[in-house]
Parts: sequence; structure tokens; C-alpha cells
Amino acid sequence: MPKIADWDDRIGRRLRLRDLRVLFEVVQAGSFAKAAAQLRVSQPAVSQVVADLEHALSVKLVDRTARGVEPTVYAHALLARGRAAFDELRQGIRDVEFLANPSAGEVTIAYPESLSVTVLPQIVERFSEKHPRVVIRGDIVAAPSYKFPGLRNRTHDLILTPAPPDDYPLDDLNVEVLFDDPWVVVAGANSRWARRRKVELRELVDEPWLITPPETASSRNLEQAFRACGLDLPAAGMVTYSMQLRAKLAVRGRFITVVPRSLLRQDREGQLKMLPVEVPMRPWLVTVMTLKNRTLSPVVERFIECARESAKALAKEK
Repeated sequence: MPKIADWDDRIGRRLRLRDLRVLFEVVQAGSFAKAAAQLRVSQPAVSQVVADLEHALSVKLVDRTARGVEPTVYAHALLARGRAAFDELRQGIRDVEFLANPSAGEVTIAYPESLSVTVLPQIVERFSEKHPRVVIRGDIVAAPSYKFPGLRNRTHDLILTPAPPDDYPLDDLNVEVLFDDPWVVVAGANSRWARRRKVELRELVDEPWLITPPETASSRNLEQAFRACGLDLPAAGMVTYSMQLRAKLAVRGRFITVVPRSLLRQDREGQLKMLPVEVPMRPWLVTVMTLKNRTLSPVVERFIECARESAKALAKEK
């Protein structure tokens, strides 16, 4: 195994970024043939690059199995560091592009469906107004969104997400709370409940509710709210992650549900009505998460700043 001191003489002249790129593809594809097709080179050329890397480092990087190619512990170690190196180079190129043309650039974000119909539209609108030529690449990720690997594998610059639970490991992540988006009970504007000036929570126990699955923060908070009032959790008329579907069904008048208050801002026609009922629910904190020790490009920092500005505006509307 070569030592660090051998870098300049033995490794530095033989280890190229292209070689690491080839190893990345082999591991990701799980075979030399698939990697070669992806890279548009011959399979022997790919095999030779991996063999040269193994010779330079004096360790075995891949094992051939019946299922294909499996990375060894040495390959995992090399690729973990290599991924960060590639990412920093990519970020450097983005910085150069932004310096050459401050009006252009790209931001990659991830978010759960719930935020796509609540706070995200305001953020995107504000950011696009200030930086009309910047491309925002967004991905909806499954709940719980904070567990999505997009930050750790550097697929995304940031994730907009409800705050993770206290026991979720955050050692490698930056978590900034933007604002508290309180839960409110809503029904359709044509619902009989929408005409009431005061509603007691106990009156809603037998109503058909639209709720999220039991493992979600919304469902847990709703159950705690009913328990705190000495009530059982009402029977669900439908259980779904989709906030958009819950809102659309509530508008039709039959169902009741809970949504973040910011959703009402998107209801420009007033089809949803916040019911005058006191519900002791925990805060629903909207956060922006980034990877620690990762250099953010200037355009990403500007997006986060617009998120802060939008959050302040939403908080003032309470």
C-alpha cells in the first residue's frame, strides 16, 4: 500500500480525474460492460483503467461476483473522498460561471409535496423576480423528505423540509429554521362548519377527516391534540400523504382536514375556510437543510436568502 509521501512520485502522476470518473461509473452501473456503454468507450478500456488504479494504489478496488461488480472497502473509501472532490470542482465551475454572468446559474432543490403547494411558490416567485435567468431544478421527494439522500450524495444543493425529529442524526447537516407554519383546521367554504363563529373540537370527532399516515408529524400532532382534549382520534375518511388532494377534497364540502396556514394564501378564490376551533398542536417548522463543509455557490446562497425573505413575509401574515 503506497504512503502519502509517495503521492507525487508514484500516484499523483498516474491518478487522473478521468480514472476516478470511470471507477464511479463501474460501481454505479455494477458492471464493466454497462459502464463502458455509459461512457461510450470499449469494455477493455474500462477494465484497464480500473486495473491501473488498483496497481497504483496496490489494493483491490472491485470484486467480480455472479451479480456483477461489487466495490471493496478500498473503493468505498476512495469514492467517498472522490465524490467530494468532484463536487468541489463542479461548484468551482458554477462559481466561475456566476462571476462571468451574475444573472445566470442553476440551483438544484428537493422538497416534499406539502411544501410545493404552500411556501415554495412564494420563494420561487421571489427568487425568479430577482434572478430571471437562473434555472431552478426541483424534485419532489417522498416523506419524510429530510431522510432523502440528495444532500449527502450531492444531488441537491438544499432541501426545503419540515423540521426532522429531535433524534434524527444531523451531525453532517446544517438546519436553519425559516418559520413556524401553524396547522389549522379547514373545511370547504360551502361546509356547514364554515358558517359557524365558534367550533369546539369535540363537535368534529364524528366528522369524516382527511389525515396523513400515522408515522407523519401531521397525524401525530392531530392525535396529540385530540388526546389533550380528552378525545379519541376521529375515524379517517381517507389517509393520504398528498396535501393537494386533501385540500381539493375539503373544498368539495364533505371532509375536514388540517393544513399549514400558508396553504390558505394559495387559495385565492376562498374555497377553503379556516374553522374557528382551538387545536393545541405542536409547531410545524419549515427548514432549509444543506450539507456541512460543502461550499455553496453564490446563486444557491441567494436562493436561501430569498427563502428567508419569503418566510419573514409569511410570518407577518399570521
